[in-house]
Amino acid sequence: MLFHERGGLSVRGHLQIGLNAVAERNLFWDLAATTSPGSGFDPDTGWLEGYLKPGVSFEYRLDPGTRLYGKLSAVSSYTWGTDAFDTGDTGDTTLEEAYLALSGVLGTGLSYDVSVGPRELVLGTGMLIANGATSGFERGALKFGPRKAWERAAIARLSFGGVTGTAFYLDPNELPSADGSNELAGLDIRFDDPAGGYLGATYVDVLASDTPYPQAAPGGTGAPRVTPGAREGTRTLGLYGSANPVAEVSGNWSFTGEVAVQWSDRIDLEAWAGRVTAGYAFATTAWSPSLTLGYQSFSGDDPDTATLERFDPLYYQGSPSAWATGSKSASTFINSNVNALTLALRLQPTQADTWTLRYAHIRANELGSPVQFGQATRADVNGDVVSGVTDAHLADDLFVEYARIINPNTFLTAGVSVSFPGGGIEDIVGRDADHWAGGFVNVVVNF
Repeated sequence: MLFHERGGLSVRGHLQIGLNAVAERNLFWDLAATTSPGSGFDPDTGWLEGYLKPGVSFEYRLDPGTRLYGKLSAVSSYTWGTDAFDTGDTGDTTLEEAYLALSGVLGTGLSYDVSVGPRELVLGTGMLIANGATSGFERGALKFGPRKAWERAAIARLSFGGVTGTAFYLDPNELPSADGSNELAGLDIRFDDPAGGYLGATYVDVLASDTPYPQAAPGGTGAPRVTPGAREGTRTLGLYGSANPVAEVSGNWSFTGEVAVQWSDRIDLEAWAGRVTAGYAFATTAWSPSLTLGYQSFSGDDPDTATLERFDPLYYQGSPSAWATGSKSASTFINSNVNALTLALRLQPTQADTWTLRYAHIRANELGSPVQFGQATRADVNGDVVSGVTDAHLADDLFVEYARIINPNTFLTAGVSVSFPGGGIEDIVGRDADHWAGGFVNVVVNF
């Protein structure tokens, strides 16, 4: 929405509105009935959530090659009813973006962009640095997750040709009830090939953190040991890329790969993660189908070593189209001590309508080791305290999603999903566990 334009200065207004209706049945495969029977947790629920994201931005052209720009926005969100994490009838209004930036040209082909203040930042494919803020719980709008901007951010970019280097300092916008006092800094360098594809690397150093790490008990028997503030000093190096090595034969293929290693000088930490995908677009076929097969894996802690091997996924993009491990299961397992074989089929019968079917077969990498953070710590039939799972198969998730562009400003999305528990979940329950199903329909309007 253009408010003002004169003398090199333009001012625009922004408004995003979202409303989402959600229903869930047999949440988390009703694990609470076994692991926390006195909690009173209801596995069947439905709720309505919504948000408003108003904002204003400006751009001022100082000369033909230099501009000063910035944005100020907020998010007001609420949940009516009780959501999947037993929280509801609550919400909050928070600052979203509030940054000032300067961009320009330093020389032939060399450009810069520097900003200070809360704003969004996604690096690479979103494996490590993407989601800078947390929604849900006391803030409401759990499923929507409308907050994306980092609470504090300083970002500097230099670009030359197809190469872009990014230096950053970030402080995530965490929930007041679970603020880990995290501060991150690092570098990203990326090359985008004009012919298609890209290659990049991201380095992240956790400068400060109160966030604890869990570690499996020796031999996998006993409650996990939790070390407060263990994330501080964690360093991660990730490499990512996309290419089509058979482009001369067929331009319909796409291949991506990501790998990351993690270590710390403060604690004995050695962890890893990675993903490979192969996609094919049937460009000349009706409904333009595309098929993508992927495999992703995140190391878990080996109970038989003194080293901590649990991968910390940091601030990944957790949507099903990005780095979620499953659809339903992504609400239970973070990207640590899990692996998943995934398949996605996308159909577009019209330019306005898109159908996507997603399947994920999800397994644990290490038995007797925390899968999430130590949930499902319990006593087994012998009275021994155990954590994690005793069977690697966690779940099989199916998700059907429909998206429609109603008009250039209005978008409708609906989906149904079901998760069938594997042996790892059923061993915890002690019987054949029921599937977990749910659905949603939402509308988002942008101005």
